[in-house]
Amino acid sequence: MLRQLAVVSALAFLGSVGTAIAAEYGTPAEAKAMLEKAVVAVKADKAKALEMFTKGEGGFKDRDLYPYCGGPDGNFTAHPTLVGKSLKDLKDKAGKPLGAEVYAAAKDGSIAEVSYMWPRPGQTDPVAKVVFVTKVADQVCAVGYYK
Repeated sequence: MLRQLAVVSALAFLGSVGTAIAAEYGTPAEAKAMLEKAVVAVKADKAKALEMFTKGEGGFKDRDLYPYCGGPDGNFTAHPTLVGKSLKDLKDKAGKPLGAEVYAAAKDGSIAEVSYMWPRPGQTDPVAKVVFVTKVADQVCAVGYYK
C-alpha cells in the first residue's frame, strides 16, 4: 500500500513539474495565434503594429513568444533588439541561413514553417526553434517557439 502511494505521489509530482515547464514556454498553437494576430495588426496600422511588436506591447510578448518582421530591404523592422539589422543575412548558431529561408518561405495569405537552432532568451546553448512565417503587405513577419 505504501509502495503504491509512493508511486502515485511520484507520478503526480512529475506531472506538475511537466506542466510548470510547459507553461514557462509558448506552444506552437500560441505562436501561430500570435502571428495571425500580428497580421491583423499590420493590416490595420503597419507603423503602430511594428512599434508594438518591438516594444512587446498589446499582447505581442508572451513568455518566449514575440513577433518580428523584416522589410523589403531585408532589415528587421520589428524585433526586441535587432531593428535596423539584417534579417535576410541572419544565420543560426550552426551557420544555417535562417534569414534567407524565412524570406523564401514567406507568402502572402499563407503560413509556412522554418526550423533552425537558437538559444532560448537568457541562455547560450542553441536549441531547436520553429518559426511560423508569412508575408503581409511589404513585411515578412514571424513568431517562433522552442521545441
